[in-house]
Amino acid sequence: MNHDPYSRSSRRRLLQGLATTGFSALIDPLYAQPAWPTKPIRFVVPFVPGGTSDIVARTVSNELAKVLGVAVIVDNKAGGGGVPAMQEVARAAPDGHTIILGHVGSMAVNPYIFHNTGYDVNRDFVAVTLLAKVPSLFVIHPDVPAKDFKSFVAHVKANPGVLNYGSAGNASAGHLAMENLKLATGMNMTHVPYRGTGPALVDLLAGRTQAFSAGTPALLPHIRSGKLRAIATGTPARIASLPDVPTVAEMGYPGFGTVQWYGVMAPGATPPDIVRRLQEACRAALRVNATTERFASEDAAIGGGPSAEFAAFIAREQKVWKDVVARAGIRAD
Repeated sequence: MNHDPYSRSSRRRLLQGLATTGFSALIDPLYAQPAWPTKPIRFVVPFVPGGTSDIVARTVSNELAKVLGVAVIVDNKAGGGGVPAMQEVARAAPDGHTIILGHVGSMAVNPYIFHNTGYDVNRDFVAVTLLAKVPSLFVIHPDVPAKDFKSFVAHVKANPGVLNYGSAGNASAGHLAMENLKLATGMNMTHVPYRGTGPALVDLLAGRTQAFSAGTPALLPHIRSGKLRAIATGTPARIASLPDVPTVAEMGYPGFGTVQWYGVMAPGATPPDIVRRLQEACRAALRVNATTERFASEDAAIGGGPSAEFAAFIAREQKVWKDVVARAGIRAD
């Protein structure tokens, strides 16, 4: 009699026993991935159309839809400093079909100015990937009697509290950039929040406000047409699209820097495999010629890195802006 424990019949009985005990259920997940995406993806943007955040989201979503083979629908949900939009996505099914555009305000400032939002940005959301870093520009209306950054600072200091600057809303990237600039220079201007970059630009172009900060996508056309005057950038070095415009740092404020950044966030319980696949799809969309050419024309730095890298970046930004919020006394509306 063959007592070989590794005989064909013994192996067959062993495999049958393992299948009966459910061992195969432990093996299958190693080889099978859940179907995703199975329907259109909703990409929530917590601002009205027309601003830098909307431009970044729509540029990426167009190519992301081609990569994934399903529609990626940009859904603008403005108001409340982005809190209502974040609340909605935090409660959404964590299946990779609802995502939100995270940015400096929603991820690194709101935690320190809003209380009882019903969500925790670090627990109830997972960082998918950074999409882009966009240069912050500082612009003024041509009627302001200042031709450059230094003369603008001098003019504001000679008229404290007289000039108004607009923003896309409380805790928007432009609001934060201007408050950071006020801290650095000692200027005193009044903040006028709007419900998005578009409405803020309407009043700025009409001369009802005098200064503004936003990203290159929203401002470059108006600068090139002469309707707005660029006086400085918040970047460490001058940008290619505006080589004659100095940085704030080189104007006598070393160490000053502020950029706008945008990335994809998903509900916190989204499976890691779907987060990874979404990140890889975003990376592919960011490297399509249409995307790279658009972002290059606006001096935007493209992201696309892994989830952990974006999460670490957000953590660093939270430390920076927590200090700015405290020093500038930024409060919720």
